[in-house]
Amino acid sequence: MNALIVITNAPDRAVAQKIAHALIEQKLAACVNILAECTSVYRWQGKMETAVEVPLLIKTRAEIYAEVETAIKGLHPYELPEIIAVSVEHGSRDYLEWVNAATATEIG
Repeated sequence: MNALIVITNAPDRAVAQKIAHALIEQKLAACVNILAECTSVYRWQGKMETAVEVPLLIKTRAEIYAEVETAIKGLHPYELPEIIAVSVEHGSRDYLEWVNAATATEIG
């Protein structure tokens, strides 16, 4: 099982909900945690920016990462959304099996 945690930030809770629901409905994520708002400070197009954002932690499989990234980009209003994936090295076997089953598509 090659589980990933994909991290992205949405501009508000409504966009975060839209992304989370779409990923779950398409079986691209087993679970999406929508966290509390945070403040992001970054440089964009040569200027220092500050924005309030809503972080999402997306639990999925490495095998479908490309589809997850494509779905996020299609739903995200940012020109360049943060989309990063962290490999899960260890975890509860039962939980990781659930992530695998929740993101599997039935054949037939």
